[in-house]
Amino acid sequence: MSLIQCKSVTPLHDGVIVRDMNFDVQKTKSGIIIGSDDGKSEGIKPRWGKVYAVGKDQTHIKIGDWILIEHGRWTRSLKIQDGTGIALEIRRVEIKSIMMVGDYCPTDVCLGKSNKSTVQTFDFSNPMF
Repeated sequence: MSLIQCKSVTPLHDGVIVRDMNFDVQKTKSGIIIGSDDGKSEGIKPRWGKVYAVGKDQTHIKIGDWILIEHGRWTRSLKIQDGTGIALEIRRVEIKSIMMVGDYCPTDVCLGKSNKSTVQTFDFSNPMF
């Protein structure tokens, strides 16, 4: 993915653009490392993003807020280098899929539910049953 140079990015109307969404390895407070679940069934979960830009009609969310977005309700990322000279990945989110707004990103580990099923079989001819 190539880096796009721009002065700024502004969504239309009440749109919201986020940055800093985490799709990488997570680490618990006690130091346990949990591998990335991106692209796996366990990766189906809401994710937090920091608001990078808002449209002129957006009244509920402001730049710098952290928002929790329903799984998959964001666009693919776009790598930009804006007027600050910082390279970052941004994504536009679906407004109706914003679940929460906060001042900071929770540091708790977020785990999704696995869609893997296990089949357990029993041999009822075994005298143990």
